[in-house]
Amino acid sequence: MATLVTAQQQEERSGAEIVNGAEECYRHSIDLLEELGFPKGVLPLKDLEECGRVRETGFVWMRQKAPYEHYFVGTGTRVSYATEVTAYVEKGKMKRMSGIKSKQMFMWVPITEMSIDSAGKKIYFKTPMGIGKSFPATAFMTDKEKEERVESGKVEE
Repeated sequence: MATLVTAQQQEERSGAEIVNGAEECYRHSIDLLEELGFPKGVLPLKDLEECGRVRETGFVWMRQKAPYEHYFVGTGTRVSYATEVTAYVEKGKMKRMSGIKSKQMFMWVPITEMSIDSAGKKIYFKTPMGIGKSFPATAFMTDKEKEERVESGKVEE
């Protein structure tokens, strides 16, 4: 399925490193999350087709075959990921995010920013209205990350 790319999107993506295919994109997304300091499970995208990054501007995108909803057991939160998720990234932060919504009460609320504290213990999520919520980073860790944390003795919350 071809994706319609606007002139603005073309400009944002100019000079990007682009990877295609589920395996390469998964590896690329995990490497990005590690580089930024986030747990590997915070963006559980499925069937990735294309990922890109413009290092000069920090712009990244991840495109999956279809929208996806995920329930984070550790936070009791349902999150919806559009076919394409975009953000501008820097160490410990993803801002100007698009394509992510969280179900709060009976409404889907866009998530536009995500940051992790310097100790790596809490992740903060913000909406366009500036309202936010924080959760323990452990709620977004993969089982392997949790195992490694226990083995290294870093089990305090």
